[in-house]
Amino acid sequence: MVTTEQSRGSWNSKLGFILAAAGSAVGLGNIWAFPSKVADNGGAAFIVVYLICCFIIGLPVMVAELSVGRYSRKNPVGALKSVSKHWIAPVTGAWGILCGVMILSFYLVVAGWTTGYIFEEIFYFAGFPEIASWFGALDNGLKNAIFSVLFMLTTISVITGGVSNGIEKATKFMMPVLIAILVIMIVYVLTLEGSGDGLRVYLQPDFSMINADLVLSAMGQAFFSLSLGMGALITYGSYISKKQNLVESATYVTLSDVGIAFLAGFLIIPAMYVAQASGVEIMDADGNLAASTTLVFNVLPEMFHNMGVGGVLAGVMFFLLLGMAALTSTISLLEVPVSYAIDEHNISRKKAAWGIGGAIMLLAVIVSFNINLIGVLDLIFSTVGLPLGGLMISLVVGYLWTSNEAIQEISSGFPGIKDSWIAPLWTIAIKVICPIIIGLVFITTLYSLFF
Repeated sequence: MVTTEQSRGSWNSKLGFILAAAGSAVGLGNIWAFPSKVADNGGAAFIVVYLICCFIIGLPVMVAELSVGRYSRKNPVGALKSVSKHWIAPVTGAWGILCGVMILSFYLVVAGWTTGYIFEEIFYFAGFPEIASWFGALDNGLKNAIFSVLFMLTTISVITGGVSNGIEKATKFMMPVLIAILVIMIVYVLTLEGSGDGLRVYLQPDFSMINADLVLSAMGQAFFSLSLGMGALITYGSYISKKQNLVESATYVTLSDVGIAFLAGFLIIPAMYVAQASGVEIMDADGNLAASTTLVFNVLPEMFHNMGVGGVLAGVMFFLLLGMAALTSTISLLEVPVSYAIDEHNISRKKAAWGIGGAIMLLAVIVSFNINLIGVLDLIFSTVGLPLGGLMISLVVGYLWTSNEAIQEISSGFPGIKDSWIAPLWTIAIKVICPIIIGLVFITTLYSLFF
């Protein structure tokens, strides 16, 4: 007899799940958006607030998503439908899937930029500046489309391999390599002139900069970086063994995510000041730090160009690092709608991956030729969409499924939770703290957009 777990797939090991879930969380945002926010918001003061947000808001919601997924053994729509008959439950799941699909449609273009810059570095140092500029032009529609398609084809090839032989195997390889490249790059950059200034900016807290805007920015970054609200962790949770401790696993994933984000700061911020020491402008006309996209795709390549022969190796390694971070996220983003097609419409994994992946690939091609759409899609489905999804999940789990039933599911693999301090603390977090804080972020975001 074939069990549901065997037919849908499952993780071969706890480490496999942790690396896959951490890979979902660790994306381009951790490598470049996070360090820029740190540099702009009081250095280590921002990090302290960010860490608090990750563990007070992010961790409880992550446990909620994983518990729903494991309880139901289904995709986000089927999973939330199974825990409540209220119409808001499946709508919450559908919203998460939609957000993930639309985020993936523009994320592929940004991921393609990282791959293009690998070739930009190589051709620049080979003495072909015109070819290099073709690969480095962010508004080059043809180039964007080509690399978006290649990135999606790579993602589809992993997804068609299934959970253990595709996603788990790929992330078990990529995550250690990603960390190794990150550490090597940190060691190298810290030997260069100007890196000490960057370290001081990064590690010296300026607590006077802590205000409502900083706190809200840290909350938003924590929420986005942990892949919450888009159904990815509900889907990944549906492949977890009943014997696995969800609280422990979620803690490891959160620690991995914030750890890599913290490490990225040791690379990006010192690199900014190394670039400045070599004559590269890192501030905009108003005296503020340049935007993340400008820093990563303009400032840092110029720094690599000024570093001589060693610059080509540093540049290739850096953009390879970004590409791997992006791929771990595109894999999880595609797996969510694929799991929906498999569960709800009985479509084979291979057909679902190619059909859905192909449709998203066409959207990415459209975005490739009009990169202004990236800002619009990011605003609707990431800045607004993810906090809304997380708020809805908190309310569904806390009040419709009820926290008591969720605790019952969590106790499988963690039998002592009912008698521990964790159960009442998690209940308060998911029913009160998370909805209030996430709701505040959501309302504040909307207010800042329209008023």
